[in-house]
Amino acid sequence: MHDDIQTLRRILHENRVIAVVGLSANWYRPSFFAAKYMLQHGYTIVPVNPAYKEVLGQKCYASLRDIPGKVDIVDCFRKTEEIPSIAEDAIAIGAKVLWQQLGVKNEEASRKVEAAGLDSVMDRCVKIEHARLFGGLNWAGVNTGVISAKRPRWLPY
Repeated sequence: MHDDIQTLRRILHENRVIAVVGLSANWYRPSFFAAKYMLQHGYTIVPVNPAYKEVLGQKCYASLRDIPGKVDIVDCFRKTEEIPSIAEDAIAIGAKVLWQQLGVKNEEASRKVEAAGLDSVMDRCVKIEHARLFGGLNWAGVNTGVISAKRPRWLPY
């Protein structure tokens, strides 16, 4: 598992195509927020979710193996017990990194992908790490109005 600053910076600098497994089309879901952030910071996002035809204006695929082009990072927004099969697919498609999101930590899958030559990141958010390492911490609200530094006018002050 790689979670040191230099390795995370290298991974995010060298790898520009991210397949987001479990990407939701609902704007309030963490997967949507993280993918939108990465898309707006120059990354190519490939949604992987059989429930949708398109997310964030990008064609959605039912599985990793259905993606026709190359994938650098497989970003997993799925339950921990589902990660081993995703890891197998990541190896099969020639991905370079298996990234398990916050709260997702499957040691078996991590060992499997590392043995196949992939980098493995567990229990970290790709958006948070990018913001921390490349200066995007000010990009918090995605202009939704949900997060704002302005005081709401309806509150009595």
